[in-house]
Amino acid sequence: MRTQVAIIGGGPSGLLLSQLLHRKGIDTVVLERKTRDYVLSRIRAGILETGMVELMRKAGVGARMDAECFTHEGTVIAYGDEEFRVSFREHTGSDVIVYGQTELTRDLYDAREAEGGKMVFNVENVVINDADSDAPFVTYTVDGQTQRLDCDYVAGCDGFHGVSRQTIPLTVRREYEKVYPFGWLGVLSETPPVHEELIYSWSERGFALCSMRNANLSRYYIQCSLSDSPEDWSDDNFWEELKRRIPACHAEALVTGPSIEKSIAPLRSFVTEPMRWGRLFLCGDAAHIVPPTGAKGLNTAASDIHYLYHGLVQFYEEGDPEGIDRYSEKALARIWKAERFSWSTTNLLHRYPDQSGFDLKMQRAEIEFLRSSEAAQKVFAQNYVGLPY
Repeated sequence: MRTQVAIIGGGPSGLLLSQLLHRKGIDTVVLERKTRDYVLSRIRAGILETGMVELMRKAGVGARMDAECFTHEGTVIAYGDEEFRVSFREHTGSDVIVYGQTELTRDLYDAREAEGGKMVFNVENVVINDADSDAPFVTYTVDGQTQRLDCDYVAGCDGFHGVSRQTIPLTVRREYEKVYPFGWLGVLSETPPVHEELIYSWSERGFALCSMRNANLSRYYIQCSLSDSPEDWSDDNFWEELKRRIPACHAEALVTGPSIEKSIAPLRSFVTEPMRWGRLFLCGDAAHIVPPTGAKGLNTAASDIHYLYHGLVQFYEEGDPEGIDRYSEKALARIWKAERFSWSTTNLLHRYPDQSGFDLKMQRAEIEFLRSSEAAQKVFAQNYVGLPY
C-alpha cells in the first residue's frame, strides 16, 4: 500500500491532520494501535483554544461542536475563601469553549469514515523505516500478517509512549523534562457543575479544580500524592476533601454523586527537540507534554497540526518545502511558550512538599498580584485563550 502521508496514531491530532489534508486532496493512511471504541473510551480534557476551534471548522467538523459547546468568557481563581475572575473577553476580545475531547474525536472519526478515509486499527509492531531518506516506509502487523506502507512523509501522532519519537536517534534527539512531586485525582460524575466557569483553587491542603463536560456531567480534580491510587479514595472522601479546598460558597452549592470514572494522572513537563528528523514529523504528546493546569495538552497538539498541515499543503500545491523545513522551529517556538504558562500556573496554585513559610507567602503574593493587576490578568488571559499561531 502507498500513501502520501502516513499518520501513526488515531487520536484527535492524527485524525485532524488526516481530515485537513483530505480536504486539500492529499492522501493519508492512519494507523492506530487500538480500536475506535477504545480511543473513544478515553476521558480527556475539553477546553479548546480559539486556534483549535478554527481548525475544527476548517476541517469541516465544527457543526456539532458549535451547536453543543459551552463558551467560557473567563475563569475563577480562588485562594482560601477569596476568589476573583479573570475575564478573557475583556482582556483579549476572545474566549475558550468547553467541548469534550471524546466528542471531538468522535466527530473526526465520523467524518473520516463518511469520506472513505483509510484507517487501520489494531496495528502492532509498528516500525518507521528510512525516515532520513527520500523513500520512507512503515511496517506493521495486523492479525499476525506483516504489512508495508510506503509514503512521502510520516506524521508521528502516537503519544508519549509511541514509536515515533524513539525512531529519532539519541545522537540527534535532546529531551527536557520536569516531573512534579504530585498528581491529580480526577472524578467524573453525572452532576451539574458547581459553577458556570472553571474554578482553579489554591488551598493550604493542595490544589483543586472544578470543571465540567456539559450541563449534567462534571469533572473535578484534587492534588494528591503520587503514592495514592484511586482505590484509596472513596467517593465520600473525595467530595469532602474537595469541599475543604474550594471557597465555602461553592462547597455549600456542590452537588455530589457517584463517580463514573476515577483516575490519577502524574504531572510532567516534557519537550523533545527537534520535532522533525528527515521525513518524520512529531506532533502532540509524541513531542511534548504539559501539566494539565491551564488546559494546554490538546491545544498544543493542535498548533503542531496547524504548522504541519500548512507546510505539507505548501509543498504539495506549490512545490515549496519552506513550511515543512521550518516545521520544528515554528512548532517549538510556540510549544515552549505554552510550556512556560503551564509550568508557571502549576507553580502558582499547587502545594509542594518542601515549601517553606516564605515560599507560601510568595505564592499568595503572586495570586494577589494577579488579582490586583490588570496587566497581569491580560497576560494570563492571552495565554489561556491561546497565543497566535
